[in-house]
Amino acid sequence: MASMEVREISKLFGGLTAIDQLSFDVEKGEICAVIGPNGAGKTTLFNMITGVYRMDGGDIRFAGRSLHGLKPHQIAATGIARTFQNIRLFANLTVAQNVHIGQHCRSRAEILAALWRGEGTRAEERMIQERSMALLEFVNLHNKKDELARNLSYGEQRLLEIARALALDPALILLDEPSSGLNPNETDELMGRIQRINEREITIILIEHDMNLVMGAAHHIIVLNFGVKIFDGTAHECRKDPEVIRAYLGEEYH
Repeated sequence: MASMEVREISKLFGGLTAIDQLSFDVEKGEICAVIGPNGAGKTTLFNMITGVYRMDGGDIRFAGRSLHGLKPHQIAATGIARTFQNIRLFANLTVAQNVHIGQHCRSRAEILAALWRGEGTRAEERMIQERSMALLEFVNLHNKKDELARNLSYGEQRLLEIARALALDPALILLDEPSSGLNPNETDELMGRIQRINEREITIILIEHDMNLVMGAAHHIIVLNFGVKIFDGTAHECRKDPEVIRAYLGEEYH
């Protein structure tokens, strides 16, 4: 069974069709890249998967369960996490606190137990702190755990957002243009981290414009143009597809 099944989903904004009867599968454990020109519907797709936008038709199933009608927090609880094209951190909280927040939807302590701060609550807080440090070490931000998020560089903020998404302990993570604003060295490091995330048996769907990252990391590529799927296959096949070359890649990838 595929990790995610997208079946004939559509999204309308007034008279504009942003997503038009889109269907595809993402297999468990793969890295799937969604690419296409600006306005192709890529972020709209992510917003539909995560419940920010309701579907105007079709269905999305994750691990065999329909996401239709679920609210964003309910979808997060199924094991889907995401980052955003425009970074959305808690700027006035510390780096560590941002990652702590990502774990609280998985916490078990009830409100009264948290107020009384019983042993179970304290043990869970220790576990959250330990796991937060492990995630910050994974993205090489452990030495900045007490810095305010707003004081990080742009590239570091991107990494912190990935750490916060991983704090949810997801089975599927959606990365929306994670290399945006990064220099070539940072992008190479990001590719390595994406591959290491995938080695943890986490499925990844990636929106990305950096084609070196896409071609180097993705097992599977979907190309959208004006909300319509024009390609669904491997990186090798994508490079040679005439419609993809014409609509997005350009002749240098021919």
